[in-house]
Amino acid sequence: MKVETGDSVAKDLIARRTRGLDRAFEILEFLRGHKQPIRPNEIAAAIGGPRSSVYELVNLLLRHGMLEYSGGDGRVFLGRKLYFLGMAYSAQFDLMRECAALLERLAEETRETSQMCMLDGDKYTVAMMREGARTFRISSDVGELVPIPWTASGRLLVCHMSDEEILDFIPPEDFVLPNGRRLDPAEFIAEVRRAATDGYYTFNSAVENFTYCFAVPVFQADGVCIATLCLVTPREDGLRYREAYLDSLLAAAGELSGQLGHIPARDLQRQGRSAGGLQAERELPRRKL
Repeated sequence: MKVETGDSVAKDLIARRTRGLDRAFEILEFLRGHKQPIRPNEIAAAIGGPRSSVYELVNLLLRHGMLEYSGGDGRVFLGRKLYFLGMAYSAQFDLMRECAALLERLAEETRETSQMCMLDGDKYTVAMMREGARTFRISSDVGELVPIPWTASGRLLVCHMSDEEILDFIPPEDFVLPNGRRLDPAEFIAEVRRAATDGYYTFNSAVENFTYCFAVPVFQADGVCIATLCLVTPREDGLRYREAYLDSLLAAAGELSGQLGHIPARDLQRQGRSAGGLQAERELPRRKL
């Protein structure tokens, strides 16, 4: 007969709690992507979890306000407690707070839809958006997860990775574009490197017809692109005002990067001349259009 020691019992308890936390976060992520109320048994089927465990975790999340009953018939959805937690996060996170004013400015300057985009796991998402003033508006769902190769921002958000890291990071099926064409990973990597050289990326949207997308990088202090500022425009206007739109985006992204502690290479080189040789950090240079 096997006798469990106090240490083994404690380790087993910690392991069960860890699995429970993982499953709880999986439930929240599923509901975020599902975007509508659903029954707990349907959640269990969708995520492949034991029904009894999912019911227990749903009840726990309901008690803590992370989930709420919505739509009747026992359906649940994300709770208002998550909204308040998100508000607290936004209030303390400089990137989000400073970005809101810049997006407003971009939307006013260009009359186009402005966005701040980021990575969420191995996907791209619009984290914040301001619609432009034009009658014909182009908008995206904030928080929707989109394959990285489908987006202009995706070329910039992975540009700090090696070729091998990019291929390991992006699921192979994500290279299949909305029109069914498979984008050659080598072609995508070449576009990533070109975006890193140019300091921006623009293209005809792979997701929405008749739209043109602009993306420029936002750097944190270590030079890694942690977000992009974007404009989504009608295709004709995007091509007609391409240089003016890029000027506005690059100015705004430069301000935001500076607030996050990023020092452009030209400033580091200037410091190096005065201080006797400070090594310059790499910056994405802008080419004349």
